[in-house]
Amino acid sequence: MAPAPHIICTVTNDLTYDQRMIRICNSLVTNGYRVTLVGRRLPGSLPLESRPFRQVRLPCRFRKGPLFYAEYNLRLFFWLLLRRANVHCAIDLDTILPCLLVSAIRGSKRVYDAHELFCEMKEIVSRPSRYRIWKWIERLAVPRFPQGYTVCAPIAAEFERMYGVHYAVVRNLPLPRQEPALKKQEGHGQRDRLILYQGAVNEGRCFETLIPAMKEVAAPLHIYGDGNFLEQTRQLIRREGLDNRVLLQGKATPAVLQQVTPTAYAGITLFENNGLSNYYSLANRFFDYIQAGIPQLCVNYPSYRSINEIYEVAVLIDDTSAASIAAGLNLLLRDAVLYERLQRNCLEAGKVLHWAQEETVLLNFYSQLLG
Repeated sequence: MAPAPHIICTVTNDLTYDQRMIRICNSLVTNGYRVTLVGRRLPGSLPLESRPFRQVRLPCRFRKGPLFYAEYNLRLFFWLLLRRANVHCAIDLDTILPCLLVSAIRGSKRVYDAHELFCEMKEIVSRPSRYRIWKWIERLAVPRFPQGYTVCAPIAAEFERMYGVHYAVVRNLPLPRQEPALKKQEGHGQRDRLILYQGAVNEGRCFETLIPAMKEVAAPLHIYGDGNFLEQTRQLIRREGLDNRVLLQGKATPAVLQQVTPTAYAGITLFENNGLSNYYSLANRFFDYIQAGIPQLCVNYPSYRSINEIYEVAVLIDDTSAASIAAGLNLLLRDAVLYERLQRNCLEAGKVLHWAQEETVLLNFYSQLLG
């Protein structure tokens, strides 16, 4: 009997918190593939949880910047070169070159899993020299990855427009969970009306306006995550005198977030409109809040708007100013009729918008790729 096809997926994170890749790898293994997920080891990395797929962390001396990317890609290239695989799957642009080179040398199939329009992220597009380097890599590599998938239709359309590649859409839907109980509106104290942000604390996520907005919102905000804007966010909290109301909770594992999210009153999904990556985004957290049964404040961008027109699970705002954010959150806090309607809609939408439905797209993709 021939061995099961082996798929190697490559990321630059430390694997523990990558909910999308954990879901994808679990689904592939459950359906008969062998899977290895490769990331990097950080000084503070937690021990890896036991999973049905193989997990590998590569050590790096450098932690960020050009030297990190150069070192990691070099280490990844040699690691991949010494292993056999049927498919090399590059997750985002920062691991695409090793997968391109090794797949060409080994004669394996190659797949691009684009979580975003990498070159259009704020930290890339706002820095001309950095943008030129990553755009050169994108123009070189993406046309050589005719097989791939991404998180939403607008990003897939953009890749087709730029490079003529036709990518499938595999949305970041969470695992289905037991239906949470509806929260009663009467008698809720401030502690019960917790506003939640979960995800990367990065540039372009509107913390410059979200933090000041919380001065006008009579509810606490808990932020779960870290990233390249964490220190600036900490300074903003201190400057606005919100140390007791806006709490940085650090990164949380997917298991912890599954427990925390349903206890919140509302969630936040905000992106600055400063690049196509943000404008065309369809974030994990948007669906995580729906699955947890909590309404959210969200930007009125195409992917979110199209889903909200069907299910009405969020208050959408047209701009991310502090005034608009505060007004949207206060509407959720004060309009009990609206809140209850959105919450019930979340519970209904959660029966449809979950991974058990979406994984069929992923499995069909690999079935067609590998035969």
